Amino acid sequence: MLVCPRCRRRLVRTKTQNGILFVCRGCQGRAVSLSVVRRMAGRGPAKTLWREAIHREAQEGVGCPACHRAMAEVRLPVDGMRVPLDVCTGCHFVWFDPEEMEKLPEAPPPPAEEALPEEAREEIAIAEAEAVAERAERDDDTLLGPEEKWKWIPGLLGMPVECGVAAVKCWPWVTWGLAAALVAVFALTQENLRDVVQQYGLIPAEVWPDRVFTLFTSFFIHAGLLHLIANVYFLIIFGDNVEEYLGRWRYLFLLVAAALAGDAAHVFGDARSTIACIGASGGISGIITFYFLRFPEARLGILLRYWFVFGWLYLPAWVAMILWFGLQSVLAFLQLSGASNISALAHLGGAAVGVLAWIAWRQK
Repeated sequence: MLVCPRCRRRLVRTKTQNGILFVCRGCQGRAVSLSVVRRMAGRGPAKTLWREAIHREAQEGVGCPACHRAMAEVRLPVDGMRVPLDVCTGCHFVWFDPEEMEKLPEAPPPPAEEALPEEAREEIAIAEAEAVAERAERDDDTLLGPEEKWKWIPGLLGMPVECGVAAVKCWPWVTWGLAAALVAVFALTQENLRDVVQQYGLIPAEVWPDRVFTLFTSFFIHAGLLHLIANVYFLIIFGDNVEEYLGRWRYLFLLVAAALAGDAAHVFGDARSTIACIGASGGISGIITFYFLRFPEARLGILLRYWFVFGWLYLPAWVAMILWFGLQSVLAFLQLSGASNISALAHLGGAAVGVLAWIAWRQK
């Protein structure tokens, strides 16, 4: 709240063509920022006013309307006279007593712009209209959420949704085929899941030499429905774009290499562990990392919720990658200390393969 330095009344905010003006209804004094003075009187008087203010001592008894510190009195030369004005060097506010503002000179008119050809003006107008439409669409996304209503379901489950990436032109056979295989194996193993995990899960202390096959079989086993849904979801929304970019065979090679590297990182992290590790997240981490690096400007939407108030937060993929790596690093530390049962080491091992694959194939 701004207060009149003369009569201590509250100043009233008024909008003018030059900017915001604060007026005292009692003594009719006015306060404006230095930028408003520049628009009213021009750069010369505003520059003189500021230069004089910073070299003068503040006057006792004249307080800034905003911070209430003592202001410097500057006598601004105008038409052979010197108009006394008070300037706050902290808040950049200028105080005008009654009838002082009317003594300021008027700012010179801006130089006339050279007329552009009609075609150039049309192109500029079209570009400005497109920019306004793009901002409006972005604002609508922020307020109303994604246009596809199904994206609210993963959003409510805390998973990101993909925005701003062109739809794939070729059907991602490998991605959807692998997703179907994960679902089928989950359906077949639910009745005796505990035995399946012990027989086909990756147990670091037992993997060599008799259980090397578990490096592959553990990929298809999941501990529960949410575990499966999360992995299949991330595989589908990130995998289709990567498969189209790399081609099916390179994509499959990346997925297998990332899964094996994730398993190796998990085994070397605690080679004596007798706890089985299962799930496809190590291989999918390689796909996610490749996606982040290949499509850094893609937007990912995250649904935020505070009680019954919902709002979408949109992040570019490169920001999401930084946050993801930070989270996995923390989880890896907790895993090594025995405080977490999530194999973040497998995620980081698969992500390392994704980075190497992007370096190797980005120019092709």
